[in-house]
Amino acid sequence: MTRWSRLGAITAGLLIAGLVRGDDWPQWLGPQRDGVWRETGIIKQFPKGGPKVRWRTPIRAGYSGPAVAEGCVYITDRVLAPSAKNPANPFRRGNVPGSERILCLDEKTGKILWRHEYDCVYDVSYPLGPRTTPLVADGKVYTLGTMGDLFCLEARTGKVIWSKNFPKEYGAEVPLWGFAAHPLLDGKRLICLVGGKGSLVVAFDKDTGKEVWKALSAPQQGYCPPMIYQVGATRQLIIWEPTSVNGLNPETGEPYWRVPFVVRAALTIPTPRLHDDLLFVTSFYNGSLMLKLDKKEPKADVLWRGKGRNERQTADLHAIMATPFFVGDYIYGICSYGQLRCIKAANGDRVWSSLEATGGKTLRWGKRVSRAK
Repeated sequence: MTRWSRLGAITAGLLIAGLVRGDDWPQWLGPQRDGVWRETGIIKQFPKGGPKVRWRTPIRAGYSGPAVAEGCVYITDRVLAPSAKNPANPFRRGNVPGSERILCLDEKTGKILWRHEYDCVYDVSYPLGPRTTPLVADGKVYTLGTMGDLFCLEARTGKVIWSKNFPKEYGAEVPLWGFAAHPLLDGKRLICLVGGKGSLVVAFDKDTGKEVWKALSAPQQGYCPPMIYQVGATRQLIIWEPTSVNGLNPETGEPYWRVPFVVRAALTIPTPRLHDDLLFVTSFYNGSLMLKLDKKEPKADVLWRGKGRNERQTADLHAIMATPFFVGDYIYGICSYGQLRCIKAANGDRVWSSLEATGGKTLRWGKRVSRAK
């Protein structure tokens, strides 16, 4: 996607001609953080020629998604310093000077209403821009930048209310691909994947930024967003880091249970999914893990582990980034090299796999591959 026109795709999805104003989408995966669009009257097919684009606004580069709330669109991007260049090989790390920006646009016109910009030298792989979707609630917008800058701003003005820097304040190591776990709001607590000794996950007071609690340690924090699920009578905060999956008390940070699951290259990325009492996680190299959560007391048991040998020889689902989806007794997701795949939730057995939805063919380590069966 070009560095100047990233909102073109956004407007196409948000502003379909002839539709009334849609529901807000104020955070990662939407109002209930589950990726479900609950509006009525959704069209089943775009008009001929595609949806009408009502506006386009040039912004800079980044990987973050937009948040839409109260008539505004919030998004983050990155501006390179004069004469600075990103490395030719995007996987390489190196100090790249520049700044990150938080932008607020008018939902109807695309006009930039305010922007907050701060210096931010990048030292990460793929240094194009911020990773996390803004979170908007109660007149505030929360953002987390690639190098660990957490901000709380007034949603209408962009005035900074409070801020944190995870490496400076918690001794957190910046992950290879930057901080990418979307913050989670739970009542008065803003829960973030931070890093550092004893502070893998931290809950901040959403209004003041004061630390409410902190918990867990791990060699690396990974990239997986924190999620809260109701299991029986217990609300559980799910933290998936590169050595284990964890269930915590979201009000206190007290650990409920821990299941070891060592993931290569710290690639804990796709959002964990819950269906009834089944909790599913999936990773690129190590495949999937299905846990069965107890509804009477907060504990977890392994139902099955993936049988795939590696990202090339897959049996179940080896997702790199895309969030999987439960439908009844089946799980759908994008596997290691672009295969849309269906597996059985009960045991991980593959039902079908196809490359048609993602282009019909893909590249696997430089070699062209035909459609998967």
